[in-house]
Amino acid sequence: MKAVIRPSKAYGSVKIPPSKSMAHRAIICAALADGESVVSNIDYSVDISTTIDCMRKLGAEIECSETEVKIRGIKDFDGIKDTHIECNESGSTLRFLIPLFSLTGRKITFTGKNRLLKRPQKIYEEIFAGAGLLFEQTEEKIEIQGALPAKKYTLSGGVSSQFISGLLFTLPLLKEDSTINILPPFESRSYIDLTIQMMAKFGVEIMWQDELTLYIRGGQKYIAHNETVEGDFSQFAFFGVLSAVNSPVEIYGMNPESLQGDKQILQILSDFGCNVNYKDGIYKVCAENGLKAADIDLKNCPDLGPVLCTLAMFSKGTTHIDNANRLRIKESDRILAMQSECAKMDCKIEATENEMFINGGYSVPLQPLDGWKDHRIVMACAVALSVLGGEINGCEAVSKSYPSFFEDLEKVGIEVEFYD
Repeated sequence: MKAVIRPSKAYGSVKIPPSKSMAHRAIICAALADGESVVSNIDYSVDISTTIDCMRKLGAEIECSETEVKIRGIKDFDGIKDTHIECNESGSTLRFLIPLFSLTGRKITFTGKNRLLKRPQKIYEEIFAGAGLLFEQTEEKIEIQGALPAKKYTLSGGVSSQFISGLLFTLPLLKEDSTINILPPFESRSYIDLTIQMMAKFGVEIMWQDELTLYIRGGQKYIAHNETVEGDFSQFAFFGVLSAVNSPVEIYGMNPESLQGDKQILQILSDFGCNVNYKDGIYKVCAENGLKAADIDLKNCPDLGPVLCTLAMFSKGTTHIDNANRLRIKESDRILAMQSECAKMDCKIEATENEMFINGGYSVPLQPLDGWKDHRIVMACAVALSVLGGEINGCEAVSKSYPSFFEDLEKVGIEVEFYD
């Protein structure tokens, strides 16, 4: 599907959808709790629907209504309904659930779409091999068999935190205690803290022994709990940047006390010269005196990468982004994707494996932009085109995380037309 966006002045207000990160975690915890939980403020993106389907296959009973799910969790792992687990494009779903499904003792086959099974899973491969368990990966599937044991685990802190979270969901259910030692440099700790926070709400305790060591007491049980999912700062970023480069809109639905790493967008916008104010539940972002380039560290907020390229494009000077290497192993190579699409808008991005240098400057694109089958590339480009005007191909990719993105864009005054 193609979207044609006309230069339009943004105005009004927008409610940000619930955090995908927190919704994954709440649904998994509720599905592991013997009893009924209600998870409210749910947005049925493809990723979240995928996690719901997978937890049903584990044996949880899940009833979906418009904005909430009622979940009757499993009593044990004997009630698994299916051993073929389709994860679509959701890296969170796949990495969170591999250790959990190992506890069934059954031979489990995980499948996915597009680049999912090309994304690295070496951490789990080594963990399963070290325990003498089956872990085989091809470009079509991953097969596992055998329950991960309680033990001392050592993981690199420089890879996705999703591997650590996957172990954290699983290890408390084993009889003995475990520890996870994280080798520095430790990136994306904020996502680990989100996992620990959500597990605590469902009655499972994880302890930091020191800055790099997690202690997991065995023999714990998840307890049913009703949870309302907070707003998503990674999605807030698109409208925060829209306010900065186009015209201010009021943004609500957020938790100012959130532990989300993507909350760093607030400081980044400030560093670029924006006034960022919060009052009565509403954020307002305004760049009255223009935008100036700044340095950005993506260590704890890699999902912000694409839209920060848009911010940098409209800023005076050269923006330096560090710790960008994980952008290369997302739904697309997001560094390459933004280099390509920003070049069409007359903005040059130079990159190494781990850094990006973005020279501010832009013009109306003379050819359509491509979404690279990546939701965040599409949304980042749409924000730019709200000022410049132009076309984006592949805009259906937003269904992965933010199905109503273009509807919300239209609600704040941006003119969009769609074509098959």
